[in-house]
Amino acid sequence: MNKEIQVKLPDGSVRAFEQGVRLESIAESISSSLVKNAAAGKIDGILVDLSTPVEQDGSIEIVTVDSPEGIEVYRHSTAHLLAQAVKRLFGASSVKLGIGPVIEDGFYYDMDLPSPLTSDDLSRIEREMKRIAEEDLPIRRKAVSRKEALDLFAQLQEPLKLELIRDLPEDAEISIYEQGEFVDLCRGPHLPSTGKIKAFKLLSVAGAYWRGNSDNKMLQRIYGTAFPKKSELDEHLHMLEEAKKRDHRKLGKEQGLFLFSEEAPGMPFYLPKGMIIRNELEKLERELHNTRGYEEVRTPLMMNKRMWEESGHWDHYKDNMYFTQVDETEYALKPMNCPGHMLIFKSGLRSYRELPIRLAEFGQVHRHEYSGALSGMMRVRTFCQDDAHLFVRPDQIEEEIAGVIDLIDHMYAIFGFSYRIELSTRPEDSMGSDELWEQAEQSLRSVLERRGIEYRLNEGDGAFYGPKIDFHILDALKRSWQCGTIQLDFQMPEKFGLSYVGEYNQKHRPVVIHRAVYGSIDRFIGILTEHYSGAFPLWLAPVQAKVVPVSEHDLDYAYQVKQSLAKAGIRVEVSAKNEKLGYKIREAELEKVPYVLVVGKSEQEAGAAAVRKRGEGDLGKQQLPDIIERLNREIRDKHTGK
Repeated sequence: MNKEIQVKLPDGSVRAFEQGVRLESIAESISSSLVKNAAAGKIDGILVDLSTPVEQDGSIEIVTVDSPEGIEVYRHSTAHLLAQAVKRLFGASSVKLGIGPVIEDGFYYDMDLPSPLTSDDLSRIEREMKRIAEEDLPIRRKAVSRKEALDLFAQLQEPLKLELIRDLPEDAEISIYEQGEFVDLCRGPHLPSTGKIKAFKLLSVAGAYWRGNSDNKMLQRIYGTAFPKKSELDEHLHMLEEAKKRDHRKLGKEQGLFLFSEEAPGMPFYLPKGMIIRNELEKLERELHNTRGYEEVRTPLMMNKRMWEESGHWDHYKDNMYFTQVDETEYALKPMNCPGHMLIFKSGLRSYRELPIRLAEFGQVHRHEYSGALSGMMRVRTFCQDDAHLFVRPDQIEEEIAGVIDLIDHMYAIFGFSYRIELSTRPEDSMGSDELWEQAEQSLRSVLERRGIEYRLNEGDGAFYGPKIDFHILDALKRSWQCGTIQLDFQMPEKFGLSYVGEYNQKHRPVVIHRAVYGSIDRFIGILTEHYSGAFPLWLAPVQAKVVPVSEHDLDYAYQVKQSLAKAGIRVEVSAKNEKLGYKIREAELEKVPYVLVVGKSEQEAGAAAVRKRGEGDLGKQQLPDIIERLNREIRDKHTGK
């Protein structure tokens, strides 16, 4: 008879079980609903299958499918379900399996297939996956030796799996998972059976080089997603459809905001209406800078290579930079604005009384991105960064960081963005002493904790010159985007030999706070376009009002109305097409113009217009001065217009 072991549960209670008891049995002993919702378990913090026996005293936890770790196990098992279905449909010997990892919101599986897949094929594969799920096949883990693994996958004619096995470290534990006739090389863990997989959808297929290397064979990558409940899957698919409608590339083209050309890959061309949005964003930030003691500067697009070597960017960033020769000297297009601001600070004698000095720049930067990574405004090769560098005394660090947090909070509130904060600490390729890094990290922690701000620790993801606070905004679809950042830097002032004269005429080293609010203005415009679904708030809309004449006879008055609004600073157009009134109103609504002003004979006689507001409908006839006051008041208040 096996001896008794003591198992500690997450609530702190301790229970006695027979040695070798499986996690599944422990879950069942706690409650039938728990075992029903269980995806995997943990033994002393290590994630394992529910079929794993517990051999000694320790802590255990049952991982449910609605937890972050549980949903990963669920999706990983669905990836195996996909691979098994493809094997069944296209022939086990014809399909060569690559890898099938979990990704954000889903999974994919790379496969070498005899012919390209179509959307009809994806539907067939889905139906086969459902049949396998209904078979409720047990999913079982088996540890094997390297030789056993090589022999097995050689027999299965799986060359890609053999390559993966050969590349494993000598001391690696190798395991396989079996479900029915299907076998896969995998660390796991997995669900107990295919019947646990309830709701999934195959989304698309794309090409992918084996192991991400363009020298290797191109495989077919099938993307999918899975959820424990059909309602959750339906909600996610609805969100994906909504995201397609909101795609900034589609809306940007429809609304004439920006375009991309093969003549300049990854470099946006701003059209007049897109330029209005960009100028308004810069104007807003300039207004806030002016009340917070910032001074605007501009630095060259290109500087000598030695500048980037001195700053440390050469060692850490040269693969992402563009270079050119000028007078037999190597120059680089700037990927960041920091070194230029260091030179400006260094250009004169600075007193402790002048600090903090806050230098801001809307600086155009260039960074090399692979063509396959480019994605509209979200991933480009040149963008405008709303950079600022605050040169401060050590005793000013926390107060200045707090001021930047207030600025970012104020800006994001204007757009209706909520956000979460991450504190990113020292990366592996950092420069500088342990002591300075510890001082910098503690300064950032202190500001966040004193202000009672919740944050998540993101270890090892700081900039190479200092730790940072990152702001992740949530858009209307609850997608997360990292935009604002605050970085504390003791290194670059040292590199550039920056100093200020202290109270007793001694030289001291300033500390630099790097700061961005939008991050990339171009990317921020892409995010805003999708967040508002092209229906920009009044203050930001390229066209704030559209005057729609009832007939051609009312065109002259329509242009008079336009002139009155334009004189008041309102961006306005006239719908001059010879079309029916209903068509013109509908067209303006499709263009998502905030205000439509309908004018006919009665409006002309009254010096008025019939006002229609986006989202609210008909507001009735109003006098032109009242309309102008209404719009200008709303613009001043910067309503979100949502």
